[in-house]
Order: sequence, then structure tokens, then C-alpha cells
Amino acid sequence: MPGQPEITSTANQRVKQLVQLRKRRSRDEAGVTLVEGRAELELAMAAGIRPITFYCCTELAGSAGEAAAEGIAGLGGEVVWVSRQVFDKIAYRESPDGWLAVVPAPATGLDRLRLGTDPLVLICDGLEKPGNLGAILRTADAAAVTAVVATDPVTDWANPNVVRASKGTLFSVPVASASAAAAAHWVAGHGIRIVAAVPDADTLLAQADLTGPVAIAVGSEQAGLSETWLKRADVTVRIPMFGLADSLNVATSAAILIYEAVRQRLALQQPGDLSKPRPTR
Repeated sequence: MPGQPEITSTANQRVKQLVQLRKRRSRDEAGVTLVEGRAELELAMAAGIRPITFYCCTELAGSAGEAAAEGIAGLGGEVVWVSRQVFDKIAYRESPDGWLAVVPAPATGLDRLRLGTDPLVLICDGLEKPGNLGAILRTADAAAVTAVVATDPVTDWANPNVVRASKGTLFSVPVASASAAAAAHWVAGHGIRIVAAVPDADTLLAQADLTGPVAIAVGSEQAGLSETWLKRADVTVRIPMFGLADSLNVATSAAILIYEAVRQRLALQQPGDLSKPRPTR
């Protein structure tokens, strides 16, 4: 609130700790991640996330930030006011708006996923770039995908750049991390068919049956899908391409694959989980 004490020194210990949370080891040890930005934090909170600490810069956030701070304090969260100089230090994105929160990192165990009826699962095998994972989450949220599982992940779900690229949908989409072998065993144990996306498949995407319990697997643009998924795939599919490039961006490919599954399910008027609001965490 105006007139409240604020941190003005970039050498403050809290500031140093926040900067350290950009590192995976520090996040893992603390079990937290960072959410920066009004839109991202509001979506996270709408999904049931409760900030542990909210860092607000009144100069940037204005009255909206002050109202958010009051609401977060009412939920039991700590509110810390910081100067513009300090916020510029702790912000990790361009054009900061004065909103930054420390929140619990998302749980990522396979055993916590609830599949429901006719689940549509997306497997992201060996993906490296946080931006791709974040973009995939935005699509998964829009399509009400049951869960997104990162196998043999290079980037952790709690990476602040995943949060940023996802626009906060990291907290609205159930996610998990596991080895490819463990995830494949989990998929098989739940009777879910595996649809592997590869550039040289004989079957076109639209020719494959993507209704019922399905896990769509996509790999990194450089390495593609691992043998674990290729050997276990019930069908391999390709997205038709007519240009010179040999692959699409993986986030774009995932969006095409997911929405073909959505189209087929809606055509059958059996959308399963797609017709139901996803429960908050």
C-alpha cells in the first residue's frame, strides 16, 4: 500500500534469493517457482494457486497491484513492496509490470494425474526449450487436454520461462515428469493407445483414430521421438507438409495434433474430458 515500507536496495538478501530462484537447483531445493506478470498470476490464482510471497512495485503496478496485494494478504500470503530499481533487478522478462510472486512448484508425479473418461494425453519427449513447453501448455489448456507429460525432460516445469511462455497455464493443466520408460509403462497400465508423430509415417494424421484413450507423443525437433515411444506406438502419424523444411516447430506440431483429436472427438459428440471444466488444483 502507499506509504508501506519497501525494499530499495538491490543488495538486500531477499533480492539475492529471488535472483537465485532462476536456477533449477535453487527452485528444487525450495520447492517453489516464480510467476511474473499480472495476467500470469491472475490465471494461476484462478487455477487455485496461492502465492507464498507477492513482490509488488507500486510505480509499475499501480492501483491494480495494490488491490492484488490486499487480496493475497487476505489469503495468507506475504506482501513485500519494492522500488522500481529493485523490481528491475528481480524481473526476468522484458517490460515488467510490477507483479512477481513466489508460488509452490507444480507437482509432477505421474501418480497424481487423474485421467477420467477417454483421456487425451500429450507426451513431450526430450523437449529442451522452455518456450516450446510453455506454448504447448497454452494449447493444452485451450483444448482441455487431460495431462501433459514431459519424458526425459531437459527443462523442468518450474522454469520461470515455462511459466512465462505458458501465460500461467502451467497451473491450469495437469503436468508430470518421468523417464520415457516409466511414462510408457504408466500409459500402458491405463490402457491408453500411443500415437507417435514422426515426419516419415505412412499414415496421415487425419486418417488415424484419435478418439478414446489416446496419448499423442511428440519429440524434439533435433532428435525426434526416442525408441521407447517408437517401439511402443500403436500407430505413427505424420502431418502433411509440402515445403522444403523437413519439420515444424514442435509446439506448432503439437497444436495441430491436439486439435485434430479435438475435431474427431467433437464429430463423434463424445468429447469426454473436453466437455468438462478442469478442476483447479
